[in-house]
Amino acid sequence: MNVLRFIAQRLLQALMLVIAVVVLNFALVHAAPGDPVETIAGASGGMSEELKAELRQSYGLDKPLPVQLGVYLVRVAQLDLGYSYFFNLPVSGLIADRIPATLLLVLCSVLWAFLAGTALGVLAARKPNGWLSQAITVLSMVGFAAPVFWTGMMLVIVFAAAFPIFPISDMRAIDSSGAGSLADVLDVAHHLVLPSITLGLVYLAQYSRLARASMLEVLGADYIRTARAKGLAERFVLYKHALRNAVLPVITVLGLQFGNVMAGAILVETVFNWPGLGRLAFEAVLRRDYPTVLGVLLFASVVVLVMNQLTDLCYRLVDPRIKAR
Repeated sequence: MNVLRFIAQRLLQALMLVIAVVVLNFALVHAAPGDPVETIAGASGGMSEELKAELRQSYGLDKPLPVQLGVYLVRVAQLDLGYSYFFNLPVSGLIADRIPATLLLVLCSVLWAFLAGTALGVLAARKPNGWLSQAITVLSMVGFAAPVFWTGMMLVIVFAAAFPIFPISDMRAIDSSGAGSLADVLDVAHHLVLPSITLGLVYLAQYSRLARASMLEVLGADYIRTARAKGLAERFVLYKHALRNAVLPVITVLGLQFGNVMAGAILVETVFNWPGLGRLAFEAVLRRDYPTVLGVLLFASVVVLVMNQLTDLCYRLVDPRIKAR
């Protein structure tokens, strides 16, 4: 009964948060300067005032803002994200087409940054005053200080001019069949290397620093000294006893920063012309496509909420004490 009550409370909190996010996004998007109809008129080379009035009436832009918000909330409750002003397609369809590319980029970037950052943090914590620890610290600071867009542009310059090893644009080659064969998978992986490195580098720096600090704290605990006094191998002490507790702060930061990863994907997808939600959002903002922008923001908010729930689940799996409570 307590478990069901806990689940119901979490679902209610998530629902209220989604509603608050929808209302806030709606207010901010409509408060931004610009008019979708004027943008469409400029792209079409001119439009009469009568046609502009008809478009505003068709899109519902002639109604007061509270009325527009109410209509939009009713549509969202019915899982209807509206119709794109610019692409002239359902927003849900546009998002569904771009979700696989963005999730592939984000998950691969977060996964390799988490694994590599944790491993580097553990190596740095074994000898905190050694040259390897100092080198990892310097590399982490450089990676953390470099902006995502700057890293992306530097990689484009290096691998487009000096060492043309990896593709710098799109998700597939022009002659790719897209049938899901092994050659197509390898082609996508080849195109994924540079965007994934760009997006994950800054998080690699954060995870390595956090893992190093957490490992140093755990290695000074009494149970670690007891394990060593029993004659256990150092590798067993590090990876069986210390790492399981030291990785908890890294998991927390990973879950909380997933929204930042989604935001960073917008810049990375723009730099590398990656066909995901980030580029869709960028194009929609430039064209004042309100339904598309709101749909992308809503999807990103739901993903962050889901990741927070998965973070709690990972806590329970990694730390048995939390599961017992």
